[in-house]
Amino acid sequence: MKIQDKVLLITGGTGSFGSAVLHRFLHTEYFKEIRIFSRDEKKQDDMRNQLKNEKLKFYIGDVRDYNSLERAMHGVDFVFHAAALKQVPSCEFFPLEATKTNVFGTQNVIDAAIANKVNKVICLSTDKAAYPINAMGISKALMEKVAIAASRNSTSTTVCLTRYGNVMASRGSVIPLFLKQIKAGENLTVTDPNMTRFLMSLEDAVDLVLFAFEHGNPGDLFVNKAPAGTIRDLAQALKELCNANNEIKIIGTRHGEKLYETLCTREEMAKAEDMGEFYRIPADNRDLNYAQYFSEGEIDISLIEDYHSHNTEQQDVNGMKKLLINLPLIKREVFGDMDVVQYAG
Repeated sequence: MKIQDKVLLITGGTGSFGSAVLHRFLHTEYFKEIRIFSRDEKKQDDMRNQLKNEKLKFYIGDVRDYNSLERAMHGVDFVFHAAALKQVPSCEFFPLEATKTNVFGTQNVIDAAIANKVNKVICLSTDKAAYPINAMGISKALMEKVAIAASRNSTSTTVCLTRYGNVMASRGSVIPLFLKQIKAGENLTVTDPNMTRFLMSLEDAVDLVLFAFEHGNPGDLFVNKAPAGTIRDLAQALKELCNANNEIKIIGTRHGEKLYETLCTREEMAKAEDMGEFYRIPADNRDLNYAQYFSEGEIDISLIEDYHSHNTEQQDVNGMKKLLINLPLIKREVFGDMDVVQYAG
C-alpha cells in the first residue's frame, strides 16, 4: 500500500500512542501530512513547539462532537482512533462519561470517516473488552461492537480493530508509579503479587496497529502475541535496575481490577487465524436471520482456552529487566539518557 502522498489523522494524538506513531513516521517519507486531533491545547502546543515539523497539523476538538471531527476529516486517507477514557477507577465512578467518549465518540469517528470517504479506520481497543468486569472494559467492548457493526455496512471505508494489553510505561500505568515511589523512598504498592499482565511496549502497540493497517479486512480484530509476568516480579525488576531497597507492600486488589488480562476469548480463539506474531479474528458477518432455528452448537469451543496473561509465555525478573531497559522512560529516568524524548504529557 503506497502511503507516501496520503494524509493520516490520529485521534487522541497527544497521548502515548499518538506520540509513538509520530516517532515512527515523522522523519520518514510516509504520509505527506499527519493530523493530531485532541481536546488538550496545552499538549498540542508542547508537541508543536518540540517537534517544529511542517508535516504536522493540529486540530482542537473532541470525539464527542461530530462537527469538530467532520471538519478535521476533510482530505484524510487513514485514521488511527486512539482517543479514549481508559483509567479503570475514573470510568467506574463516571461510567456515562466513559460511554460518551468510548462508544458514542467512536461512532462519531466512523461516521465522519465514512462521510469523508476515508480509506481505512483502525480503532484501538483493550484487553479489558474481553469478558469485561469494569465500566472501562464494558465501554470498550461496546466500542468494538459499534466498529464491527459499521464495518458490515460501509463500502468505501474499511473499519477494523486492534486489541492490546497494558502498555509498559504509558501514562497512568504502574511502571511510572513504581519509579516515583522508588525515587521518593516509599514502599512499592502492589495490589496482588500474583496478578499477571502482558508485557508490551509502545513500539509493540504501534507494530500491531500497522499490521492491521496493512492486512485488515472490514471488521477484523487483530491481537499480538506477547509475553507476560507477575506484578511482583515487575516491581522486583525495577528495584534491581534502580539498585533500590524499597519494600514491596501488598495493598489489595482495586475495584474493577482483573487478576489477569485476556486478549482473546475462547469463542474468538475458535475462529482466530494465526498470522505468526499476531492473531486475526474475523468479524461474524451473518445477518439477523442466522438462527431461524437451532440445530447444533460448536463443540470445539468447549475444548479451547482463552488467550490470557496467565497462559502465555511468562517472564521472570531477569526477563523483565531485559524488556524494561529498552523503554524510553527507563533509559531516561534510570540511566540518564537525555537524548530520549517523550512527547506524551
